[in-house]
Amino acid sequence: MLQWLRRANDGLGRIPPGAVVLATDNAPHIRDSFNFDKAMRTMVVALAPCIAIAFYNTGFQANVNVAVAGVKSAPGWRGAVLDWIGVGYDLSGFWAAVAHGALYFIPVLLVALIVGGLWQNLFARVRNRPVSKGFLVIALLFALALPPSIPLWQAALGISFAIVVGREIFGGTGKNFLNPALVGLAFLYVTYPKDMVGETAWTMVDAFTSPTYLELAARKGPETITWLGTSWMQSFVGLTPGAMGTTSTLACLIGGAFLLYTRLASGRIIAGVLFGMIATAVVMNQFSIPNNPFITLSWHWHLTLGSFAFGMVFLATDPVSAAMTDTGRWIYGLLIGAMVVVIRVANPAHPDGVMFAVLFGNIFAPLIDYMVVWANITRRARRSG
Repeated sequence: MLQWLRRANDGLGRIPPGAVVLATDNAPHIRDSFNFDKAMRTMVVALAPCIAIAFYNTGFQANVNVAVAGVKSAPGWRGAVLDWIGVGYDLSGFWAAVAHGALYFIPVLLVALIVGGLWQNLFARVRNRPVSKGFLVIALLFALALPPSIPLWQAALGISFAIVVGREIFGGTGKNFLNPALVGLAFLYVTYPKDMVGETAWTMVDAFTSPTYLELAARKGPETITWLGTSWMQSFVGLTPGAMGTTSTLACLIGGAFLLYTRLASGRIIAGVLFGMIATAVVMNQFSIPNNPFITLSWHWHLTLGSFAFGMVFLATDPVSAAMTDTGRWIYGLLIGAMVVVIRVANPAHPDGVMFAVLFGNIFAPLIDYMVVWANITRRARRSG
Protein backbone atom coordinates (compact mmCIF):
# COMPACT_ATOMS: atom_id res chain seq x y z
CA MET A 1 0.00 0.00 0.00
CA LEU A 2 2.88 2.39 0.77
CA GLN A 3 4.34 1.66 -2.65
CA TRP A 4 0.96 2.43 -4.29
CA LEU A 5 0.67 5.73 -2.40
CA ARG A 6 4.16 6.69 -3.53
CA ARG A 7 3.26 5.93 -7.13
CA ALA A 8 0.01 7.88 -6.82
CA ASN A 9 1.96 10.88 -5.61
CA ASP A 10 4.21 10.51 -8.65
CA GLY A 11 1.14 10.85 -10.86
CA LEU A 12 0.94 7.19 -11.96
CA GLY A 13 -2.18 6.29 -9.97
CA ARG A 14 -1.80 2.47 -10.30
CA ILE A 15 -3.47 0.18 -7.79
CA PRO A 16 -1.47 -3.02 -7.13
CA PRO A 17 -3.20 -6.41 -7.00
CA GLY A 18 -4.65 -7.26 -3.58
CA ALA A 19 -4.91 -3.63 -2.46
CA VAL A 20 -8.08 -2.81 -0.49
CA VAL A 21 -10.01 0.13 -1.95
CA LEU A 22 -12.50 1.76 0.40
CA ALA A 23 -15.50 3.71 -0.93
CA THR A 24 -17.56 6.25 1.01
CA ASP A 25 -21.21 5.49 1.67
CA ASN A 26 -22.37 9.03 0.81
CA ALA A 27 -21.20 11.43 -1.88
CA PRO A 28 -18.13 13.19 -0.44
CA HIS A 29 -19.16 16.64 -1.66
CA ILE A 30 -18.45 19.84 0.22
CA ARG A 31 -21.66 21.81 0.67
CA ASP A 32 -21.09 25.53 0.50
CA SER A 33 -23.49 28.45 0.31
CA PHE A 34 -21.57 29.83 -2.68
CA ASN A 35 -22.99 27.68 -5.49
CA PHE A 36 -23.21 28.08 -9.24
CA ASP A 37 -26.38 30.17 -9.16
CA LYS A 38 -24.84 32.60 -6.68
CA ALA A 39 -21.73 32.82 -8.83
CA MET A 40 -23.88 33.80 -11.81
CA ARG A 41 -25.69 36.45 -9.76
CA THR A 42 -22.33 37.80 -8.61
CA MET A 43 -21.20 38.04 -12.22
CA VAL A 44 -24.33 39.98 -13.17
CA VAL A 45 -23.71 42.44 -10.33
CA ALA A 46 -20.10 42.88 -11.48
CA LEU A 47 -21.34 43.64 -15.00
CA ALA A 48 -23.74 46.34 -13.75
CA PRO A 49 -21.31 49.26 -14.36
CA CYS A 50 -20.74 48.06 -17.93
CA ILE A 51 -24.50 47.75 -18.43
CA ALA A 52 -24.90 51.34 -17.23
CA ILE A 53 -22.28 52.47 -19.75
CA ALA A 54 -24.09 50.51 -22.46
CA PHE A 55 -27.19 52.58 -21.79
CA TYR A 56 -25.56 55.99 -21.44
CA ASN A 57 -22.63 55.95 -23.86
CA THR A 58 -24.59 54.24 -26.65
CA GLY A 59 -27.27 56.91 -26.40
CA PHE A 60 -24.69 59.69 -26.08
CA GLN A 61 -22.85 58.56 -29.22
CA ALA A 62 -26.18 58.22 -31.04
CA ASN A 63 -27.11 61.80 -30.11
CA VAL A 64 -23.67 62.97 -31.25
CA ASN A 65 -24.21 61.28 -34.60
CA VAL A 66 -27.63 62.89 -34.95
CA ALA A 67 -26.13 66.30 -34.26
CA VAL A 68 -23.18 65.79 -36.66
CA ALA A 69 -25.45 64.48 -39.43
CA GLY A 70 -27.65 67.55 -39.05
CA VAL A 71 -30.93 65.62 -38.90
CA LYS A 72 -33.84 66.49 -36.64
CA SER A 73 -34.61 62.98 -35.45
CA ALA A 74 -33.08 59.53 -35.21
CA PRO A 75 -34.03 57.20 -38.06
CA GLY A 76 -36.59 54.39 -37.86
CA TRP A 77 -38.81 53.34 -35.01
CA ARG A 78 -36.35 54.54 -32.39
CA GLY A 79 -36.72 58.11 -33.59
CA ALA A 80 -40.51 57.77 -33.48
CA VAL A 81 -40.37 56.48 -29.90
CA LEU A 82 -38.01 59.24 -28.77
CA ASP A 83 -40.15 61.91 -30.42
CA TRP A 84 -43.24 60.47 -28.71
CA ILE A 85 -41.51 60.44 -25.32
CA GLY A 86 -40.17 63.93 -25.89
CA VAL A 87 -36.72 63.47 -24.31
CA GLY A 88 -34.97 65.07 -27.27
CA TYR A 89 -31.36 64.69 -28.39
CA ASP A 90 -29.60 67.12 -26.07
CA LEU A 91 -25.91 66.16 -25.82
CA SER A 92 -25.79 67.33 -22.20
CA GLY A 93 -29.01 65.57 -21.21
CA PHE A 94 -28.54 62.43 -19.09
CA TRP A 95 -31.98 60.95 -19.69
CA ALA A 96 -31.84 61.79 -23.39
CA ALA A 97 -28.72 59.62 -23.67
CA VAL A 98 -30.07 56.81 -21.47
CA ALA A 99 -33.40 56.64 -23.32
CA HIS A 100 -31.72 56.56 -26.72
CA GLY A 101 -29.18 53.98 -25.60
CA ALA A 102 -31.88 51.76 -24.12
CA LEU A 103 -33.57 51.53 -27.52
CA TYR A 104 -30.40 49.97 -28.90
CA PHE A 105 -29.16 47.84 -26.03
CA ILE A 106 -32.40 46.37 -24.65
CA PRO A 107 -33.60 44.81 -27.96
CA VAL A 108 -30.21 43.16 -28.51
CA LEU A 109 -30.11 41.87 -24.92
CA LEU A 110 -33.69 40.54 -25.13
CA VAL A 111 -32.90 38.69 -28.36
CA ALA A 112 -29.81 37.15 -26.76
CA LEU A 113 -31.74 36.12 -23.63
CA ILE A 114 -34.77 34.70 -25.47
CA VAL A 115 -32.87 32.82 -28.16
CA GLY A 116 -30.19 31.63 -25.73
CA GLY A 117 -32.89 30.52 -23.27
CA LEU A 118 -34.68 28.54 -25.95
CA TRP A 119 -31.53 26.66 -26.87
CA GLN A 120 -30.73 26.09 -23.20
CA ASN A 121 -34.18 24.65 -22.50
CA LEU A 122 -34.01 22.44 -25.58
CA PHE A 123 -30.72 20.83 -24.56
CA ALA A 124 -31.89 20.51 -20.95
CA ARG A 125 -34.99 18.60 -22.06
CA VAL A 126 -33.03 16.31 -24.38
CA ARG A 127 -30.52 15.51 -21.61
CA ASN A 128 -33.14 15.42 -18.87
CA ARG A 129 -31.22 17.94 -16.79
CA PRO A 130 -32.24 21.12 -14.99
CA VAL A 131 -31.90 24.32 -16.97
CA SER A 132 -28.59 26.01 -16.28
CA LYS A 133 -28.63 29.74 -15.56
CA GLY A 134 -25.23 30.20 -17.10
CA PHE A 135 -26.70 31.41 -20.39
CA LEU A 136 -27.73 34.66 -18.64
CA VAL A 137 -24.09 35.70 -18.21
CA ILE A 138 -23.22 34.51 -21.72
CA ALA A 139 -26.05 36.61 -23.16
CA LEU A 140 -24.93 39.66 -21.18
CA LEU A 141 -21.28 39.36 -22.23
CA PHE A 142 -22.34 38.75 -25.81
CA ALA A 143 -24.70 41.75 -25.96
CA LEU A 144 -22.27 44.13 -24.26
CA ALA A 145 -19.55 43.34 -26.82
CA LEU A 146 -21.74 43.99 -29.89
CA PRO A 147 -21.83 47.21 -31.92
CA PRO A 148 -25.03 49.25 -31.43
CA SER A 149 -26.25 48.97 -35.01
CA ILE A 150 -26.02 45.15 -35.20
CA PRO A 151 -29.12 43.68 -36.91
CA LEU A 152 -31.22 41.71 -34.44
CA TRP A 153 -31.30 38.62 -36.63
CA GLN A 154 -27.50 38.54 -36.56
CA ALA A 155 -27.57 38.82 -32.77
CA ALA A 156 -29.93 35.80 -32.70
CA LEU A 157 -27.63 33.87 -35.02
CA GLY A 158 -24.55 34.74 -32.98
CA ILE A 159 -26.01 33.74 -29.59
CA SER A 160 -27.25 30.49 -31.15
CA PHE A 161 -23.74 29.69 -32.30
CA ALA A 162 -22.38 30.67 -28.88
CA ILE A 163 -24.72 28.37 -26.94
CA VAL A 164 -24.82 25.40 -29.32
CA VAL A 165 -21.30 25.28 -30.77
CA GLY A 166 -19.50 27.14 -28.00
CA ARG A 167 -20.84 25.09 -25.11
CA GLU A 168 -23.62 22.53 -25.51
CA ILE A 169 -21.98 20.24 -28.08
CA PHE A 170 -19.17 19.71 -25.55
CA GLY A 171 -21.61 18.57 -22.86
CA GLY A 172 -22.93 21.78 -21.33
CA THR A 173 -21.86 23.95 -18.43
CA GLY A 174 -18.28 23.43 -17.30
CA LYS A 175 -17.25 21.24 -20.25
CA ASN A 176 -16.49 23.82 -22.92
CA PHE A 177 -12.86 24.75 -23.59
CA LEU A 178 -13.58 28.11 -25.26
CA ASN A 179 -15.46 31.11 -23.91
CA PRO A 180 -18.97 30.70 -25.45
CA ALA A 181 -19.63 34.44 -25.76
CA LEU A 182 -16.37 34.88 -27.68
CA VAL A 183 -17.23 31.94 -29.94
CA GLY A 184 -20.47 33.71 -30.94
CA LEU A 185 -18.69 37.02 -31.44
CA ALA A 186 -15.94 35.41 -33.54
CA PHE A 187 -18.59 33.71 -35.69
CA LEU A 188 -20.28 37.04 -36.40
CA TYR A 189 -16.96 38.75 -37.08
CA VAL A 190 -15.91 36.13 -39.62
CA THR A 191 -19.35 35.86 -41.23
CA TYR A 192 -20.45 39.50 -41.19
CA PRO A 193 -17.28 41.60 -40.76
CA LYS A 194 -18.82 44.78 -42.17
CA ASP A 195 -21.63 44.76 -39.62
CA MET A 196 -19.23 44.00 -36.77
CA VAL A 197 -16.24 46.29 -37.38
CA GLY A 198 -17.14 48.47 -40.37
CA GLU A 199 -17.44 52.22 -39.96
CA THR A 200 -21.23 52.00 -40.20
CA ALA A 201 -21.33 49.56 -37.25
CA TRP A 202 -20.69 52.35 -34.72
CA THR A 203 -23.21 54.89 -35.98
CA MET A 204 -26.96 55.13 -35.68
CA VAL A 205 -27.67 57.45 -38.61
CA ASP A 206 -28.11 56.20 -42.18
CA ALA A 207 -25.42 57.14 -44.72
CA PHE A 208 -23.13 58.34 -41.92
CA THR A 209 -19.86 56.63 -41.00
CA SER A 210 -17.67 56.96 -37.94
CA PRO A 211 -14.62 54.79 -37.25
CA THR A 212 -13.61 53.93 -33.71
CA TYR A 213 -10.63 55.66 -32.15
CA LEU A 214 -8.60 52.48 -32.48
CA GLU A 215 -9.21 52.49 -36.24
CA LEU A 216 -8.25 56.16 -36.47
CA ALA A 217 -5.06 55.49 -34.53
CA ALA A 218 -4.24 52.56 -36.82
CA ARG A 219 -4.71 54.70 -39.94
CA LYS A 220 -3.21 58.08 -39.04
CA GLY A 221 -1.37 57.55 -35.78
CA PRO A 222 -2.19 57.97 -32.09
CA GLU A 223 -2.00 61.76 -32.39
CA THR A 224 -5.30 61.58 -34.28
CA ILE A 225 -7.06 61.03 -30.97
CA THR A 226 -5.62 64.31 -29.72
CA TRP A 227 -6.85 66.06 -32.84
CA LEU A 228 -10.36 64.93 -32.00
CA GLY A 229 -10.08 66.64 -28.63
CA THR A 230 -10.40 63.37 -26.72
CA SER A 231 -8.47 63.23 -23.47
CA TRP A 232 -7.14 60.05 -21.93
CA MET A 233 -9.56 60.50 -19.03
CA GLN A 234 -12.54 60.67 -21.40
CA SER A 235 -11.34 57.43 -22.97
CA PHE A 236 -10.84 55.92 -19.50
CA VAL A 237 -14.42 56.77 -18.53
CA GLY A 238 -15.67 55.31 -21.79
CA LEU A 239 -17.29 58.21 -23.67
CA THR A 240 -15.95 57.05 -27.04
CA PRO A 241 -17.40 55.13 -30.02
CA GLY A 242 -17.24 51.37 -29.75
CA ALA A 243 -19.10 48.27 -28.61
CA MET A 244 -22.04 49.05 -26.36
CA GLY A 245 -20.65 47.97 -23.00
CA THR A 246 -16.89 47.63 -23.43
CA THR A 247 -15.63 51.19 -23.85
CA SER A 248 -15.28 52.14 -20.17
CA THR A 249 -12.09 51.02 -18.44
CA LEU A 250 -13.41 52.57 -15.24
CA ALA A 251 -16.59 50.46 -15.30
CA CYS A 252 -14.57 47.31 -16.01
CA LEU A 253 -12.18 47.98 -13.14
CA ILE A 254 -15.08 48.55 -10.73
CA GLY A 255 -16.58 45.22 -11.79
CA GLY A 256 -13.18 43.57 -11.59
CA ALA A 257 -12.64 44.81 -8.03
CA PHE A 258 -15.96 43.24 -7.05
CA LEU A 259 -15.02 39.93 -8.70
CA LEU A 260 -11.68 39.93 -6.88
CA TYR A 261 -13.41 40.70 -3.58
CA THR A 262 -15.79 37.76 -4.06
CA ARG A 263 -12.91 35.59 -5.36
CA LEU A 264 -14.84 34.79 -8.52
CA ALA A 265 -12.02 36.02 -10.75
CA SER A 266 -8.31 35.26 -10.58
CA GLY A 267 -6.10 38.22 -9.74
CA ARG A 268 -3.16 36.37 -11.31
CA ILE A 269 -4.89 36.32 -14.70
CA ILE A 270 -5.87 39.99 -14.55
CA ALA A 271 -2.38 41.03 -13.45
CA GLY A 272 -0.81 38.77 -16.09
CA VAL A 273 -2.89 40.28 -18.91
CA LEU A 274 -2.06 43.81 -17.75
CA PHE A 275 1.69 43.15 -17.35
CA GLY A 276 1.82 41.28 -20.66
CA MET A 277 0.21 44.20 -22.47
CA ILE A 278 2.46 46.81 -20.82
CA ALA A 279 5.69 44.88 -21.49
CA THR A 280 4.82 44.17 -25.12
CA ALA A 281 3.69 47.74 -25.78
CA VAL A 282 6.91 49.14 -24.30
CA VAL A 283 8.98 46.82 -26.49
CA MET A 284 6.93 47.69 -29.59
CA ASN A 285 7.39 51.40 -28.94
CA GLN A 286 11.15 50.96 -29.45
CA PHE A 287 10.66 50.03 -33.12
CA SER A 288 9.42 51.89 -36.15
CA ILE A 289 7.54 50.24 -39.00
CA PRO A 290 6.74 52.28 -42.13
CA ASN A 291 3.02 52.88 -42.70
CA ASN A 292 2.20 51.38 -39.30
CA PRO A 293 1.82 54.24 -36.82
CA PHE A 294 -0.07 51.95 -34.44
CA ILE A 295 3.25 50.60 -33.19
CA THR A 296 3.88 53.90 -31.38
CA LEU A 297 0.68 53.68 -29.32
CA SER A 298 1.67 53.76 -25.63
CA TRP A 299 0.47 51.21 -23.11
CA HIS A 300 -1.86 53.59 -21.27
CA TRP A 301 -3.79 54.16 -24.51
CA HIS A 302 -3.86 50.41 -25.19
CA LEU A 303 -5.48 50.08 -21.76
CA THR A 304 -8.40 52.40 -22.47
CA LEU A 305 -9.04 51.95 -26.19
CA GLY A 306 -11.16 49.15 -27.56
CA SER A 307 -12.26 46.23 -25.38
CA PHE A 308 -8.97 45.56 -23.59
CA ALA A 309 -10.22 46.20 -20.04
CA PHE A 310 -13.45 44.28 -20.68
CA GLY A 311 -11.55 41.30 -22.03
CA MET A 312 -8.99 41.41 -19.21
CA VAL A 313 -11.61 41.45 -16.43
CA PHE A 314 -14.59 39.48 -17.74
CA LEU A 315 -13.46 37.31 -20.67
CA ALA A 316 -9.95 36.15 -19.84
CA THR A 317 -10.97 35.20 -16.28
CA ASP A 318 -13.69 32.76 -17.32
CA PRO A 319 -13.10 29.93 -14.80
CA VAL A 320 -14.02 27.20 -17.29
CA SER A 321 -11.87 28.14 -20.27
CA ALA A 322 -8.93 29.75 -18.42
CA ALA A 323 -5.89 28.05 -16.94
CA MET A 324 -6.41 26.32 -13.58
CA THR A 325 -2.97 26.20 -11.97
CA ASP A 326 -1.51 29.24 -10.19
CA THR A 327 1.61 29.39 -12.35
CA GLY A 328 -0.43 28.59 -15.42
CA ARG A 329 -2.68 31.56 -14.76
CA TRP A 330 0.29 33.90 -14.86
CA ILE A 331 1.51 32.41 -18.14
CA TYR A 332 -2.02 32.43 -19.58
CA GLY A 333 -2.55 36.08 -18.66
CA LEU A 334 0.84 37.20 -19.97
CA LEU A 335 0.16 35.38 -23.25
CA ILE A 336 -3.19 37.13 -23.74
CA GLY A 337 -1.85 40.58 -22.87
CA ALA A 338 1.06 40.19 -25.27
CA MET A 339 -1.15 38.85 -28.06
CA VAL A 340 -3.50 41.85 -27.84
CA VAL A 341 -0.66 44.25 -28.67
CA VAL A 342 0.83 41.95 -31.31
CA ILE A 343 -2.51 41.61 -33.11
CA ARG A 344 -3.16 45.35 -32.92
CA VAL A 345 0.25 46.14 -34.41
CA ALA A 346 0.45 43.31 -36.94
CA ASN A 347 -3.16 43.49 -38.16
CA PRO A 348 -4.42 47.08 -38.30
CA ALA A 349 -7.48 45.86 -40.20
CA HIS A 350 -8.73 44.47 -36.87
CA PRO A 351 -7.08 46.80 -34.35
CA ASP A 352 -8.93 45.65 -31.22
CA GLY A 353 -7.43 42.15 -31.04
CA VAL A 354 -8.92 41.27 -27.66
CA MET A 355 -11.40 38.66 -28.88
CA PHE A 356 -8.83 36.63 -30.81
CA ALA A 357 -6.19 37.03 -28.09
CA VAL A 358 -8.49 35.54 -25.43
CA LEU A 359 -9.57 32.71 -27.75
CA PHE A 360 -5.88 32.05 -28.45
CA GLY A 361 -5.28 31.85 -24.70
CA ASN A 362 -8.26 29.51 -24.26
CA ILE A 363 -6.80 27.11 -26.81
CA PHE A 364 -3.43 26.98 -25.06
CA ALA A 365 -4.79 26.93 -21.48
CA PRO A 366 -4.94 23.08 -21.23
CA LEU A 367 -1.41 22.78 -22.61
CA ILE A 368 -0.15 25.42 -20.17
CA ASP A 369 -1.68 23.57 -17.20
CA TYR A 370 -0.32 20.26 -18.46
CA MET A 371 3.21 21.63 -18.71
CA VAL A 372 2.98 23.27 -15.26
CA VAL A 373 1.75 20.05 -13.63
CA TRP A 374 4.45 17.90 -15.23
CA ALA A 375 7.11 20.45 -14.32
CA ASN A 376 5.99 20.13 -10.69
CA ILE A 377 6.00 16.33 -10.92
CA THR A 378 9.50 16.32 -12.41
CA ARG A 379 10.81 18.71 -9.77
CA ARG A 380 9.35 16.64 -6.91
CA ALA A 381 10.72 13.45 -8.43
CA ARG A 382 14.21 14.92 -8.57
CA ARG A 383 13.91 16.26 -5.03
CA SER A 384 12.89 12.86 -3.65
CA GLY A 385 15.62 11.06 -5.54
